[in-house]
Amino acid sequence: MLRETHLNGIILLALLIVPLVALALNEPFIITLATKVTILALAGVGLNLALGQGGLISFGHAIFFGLGGYSMGILASHAQSFTPLMEAPFLIEGTNLMPVIWIVAIVVSCLAALLVGLLSLRTSGVYFIMVTLAFGQMFYYFAISWPAYGGEDGLVIFVRNEFPGLNTLVPIQFFGLCFAVLCAVLFFVSKLNKSAFGLALSGAHFNPERAETVGIDITRVRLVAFVISAGITGLAGALFADLNRFVSPTMFSWHTSGQIMIFIILGGVARLYGPIAGAAVYIILEHYLGAFSEYWQIYLGLILLFVVLFAQGGLIGGLSKREAAHD
Repeated sequence: MLRETHLNGIILLALLIVPLVALALNEPFIITLATKVTILALAGVGLNLALGQGGLISFGHAIFFGLGGYSMGILASHAQSFTPLMEAPFLIEGTNLMPVIWIVAIVVSCLAALLVGLLSLRTSGVYFIMVTLAFGQMFYYFAISWPAYGGEDGLVIFVRNEFPGLNTLVPIQFFGLCFAVLCAVLFFVSKLNKSAFGLALSGAHFNPERAETVGIDITRVRLVAFVISAGITGLAGALFADLNRFVSPTMFSWHTSGQIMIFIILGGVARLYGPIAGAAVYIILEHYLGAFSEYWQIYLGLILLFVVLFAQGGLIGGLSKREAAHD
């Protein structure tokens, strides 16, 4: 059986090799699918920080995914129409520069998470789940009733945003950009998990009474993890909107939260690279089985049931031998 670190390397390498092979075979659609896997895996990495490390079962992470998407959509639409977002009391213009959009998406998502977390973390268990779900539905219905940015029809962005030195309209270049962002976030979360904060978060999850005894403020630690998690998910939302050049209220839907959670469960809860494996399996099933039947989710459900019953460590847990220290 492979060591988990080796399996993680194979998964990341496979994600890089597939689009390169597709480029050689002149299959741009496969590159787009790999890009979609990369972005959705990034959203999963964000949620996994709160869910896997912190034990926070959030059904509201679609809020941050949607806020990231709408941050991109609103800034890009104003840049394309040459109209400012705000003129008074000070001028705020739109932009089509990805780095600026990413910063805005992360900040907006983190601020929303701070508000949602301050209220949601007063509860626990099923009540926390329901409160986060309620917040998600509030944002969903607000987006539907927001005619300035498409309402129920969503918002179309005609040209993909720019990144200095790259032509983001070229599929392989946009994939490379998303892959680099995913690697950077994986490195950041890996270091975070091994830090004093990561140990405190893990302690708050697995033994909250003992953590409080040694002086850890559990609520504060969970809130910080929730905010960081939201920032990563918001970044994924901005990239996903750029991939599709379209944002819609469905990004806020509870289905989106459930989908991201499925990636984590399939790949392995608290496994750093689990969301990559889970997102890849999901997209493969959706693309290839969806071509044969509109009920392809039945097969997904059977796989998910098997994982929950017989491989609680997910695909990575079932295929690897985990080291004593976390990756």
